[in-house]
Amino acid sequence: MFDPKSDYALNKMDPEAIVYIDSRGTLIRLTVENFASPEEFQRWKEWSDGDYHKIDNAGVAFSKRTLSLQGMSEQIIAVQSPEEYLITLQEQQERAELRRLLMEGVDNCLTQSQRRRLWLYCVDGLSEEAIALAENVRQQSISECLHRAKENLKKFLTSPL
Repeated sequence: MFDPKSDYALNKMDPEAIVYIDSRGTLIRLTVENFASPEEFQRWKEWSDGDYHKIDNAGVAFSKRTLSLQGMSEQIIAVQSPEEYLITLQEQQERAELRRLLMEGVDNCLTQSQRRRLWLYCVDGLSEEAIALAENVRQQSISECLHRAKENLKKFLTSPL
């Protein structure tokens, strides 16, 4: 992107002077009067234009080939090490195996009606009365079934593996 306040732009926009900014930030203009002859001025003017142009192009070439990390999330620019990747992969496999074991255990410790009713009650948020109405049974039967299911789950989850 063209910067109108760059050394190159300031020097190029003023054909009557060699323009530069000194170390204190002061803008300096060297005109024909500061040189021994107009030819010498012209030679140095062409050299300064070319030099500033090279410097400016070097910055452009660098910025075109790079990506600024400013403003990016740490998670985007963070690169996971091979060790971290393997640990993450192993944790995912362990979780999948535990999930499988848990579902297998739940399937073994609950009857089909207990699983269904517990799901309707806990996950779908139906009341005991609504489940009883849907299954055409008494609410007390649903309550007893849910109580037995919870007790069976508690025993299963507290037993050692």
